Amino acid sequence: MSSHREYSPADRLLMQADAALRTLLPFSGQPNRPTPAVLKNEAELSDSEARHVAGLMRINHTGEVCAQALYQGQALTARLPRVRQAMEHAAEEEIDHLAWCEQRIRQLGSHTSVLNPLFYGLSFGIGASAGLVSDRISLGFVAATEDQVCKHLDEHLERIPETDQKSRAILLQMREDEARHSTAALDAGGLRFPAPIKFGMSLMAKVMTKTTYRI
Repeated sequence: MSSHREYSPADRLLMQADAALRTLLPFSGQPNRPTPAVLKNEAELSDSEARHVAGLMRINHTGEVCAQALYQGQALTARLPRVRQAMEHAAEEEIDHLAWCEQRIRQLGSHTSVLNPLFYGLSFGIGASAGLVSDRISLGFVAATEDQVCKHLDEHLERIPETDQKSRAILLQMREDEARHSTAALDAGGLRFPAPIKFGMSLMAKVMTKTTYRI
């Protein structure tokens, strides 16, 4: 007998509201894993370096806000229970990233983006829409999104000072997790998006990165 509980539509809406609050309110998301930065020594960064790293980590934090919203939207409209469970599990792992980035941003004396509620709403709508079309499209969107995230993380690893081992440790673990999510989505039957769609997604991602670096 399965132990997985079936929730009513009203239950799921309440769970979505709770997930949104835990994502958007400061320090409300509790990680399941300790931050990879905990064993690293704090680097001596200049004011300009600290602002730069904080801006990059703010981009990554907003990216995790978008990932949370995307997964929650897809879980709400997914047809197959196994797909819904996969989305919910991925969202739980992304909470770690969310908390790690926020903690690092605060350590650098900065703040998370004021645009997070806007990006959460947009991403939730995209995720729910993809889930309504088909689970295969929904999973394909996850894979394509995670591929974009991996590219951003690679770029940020090159731009962060070598001495900042705390931020570097966080980004390296995030990249490993995101790559695994992409592979898992494709293995579960996700559609491989063609290059033009991925290019359009990268343009949308640039809007997010340009705005959240400073605000």
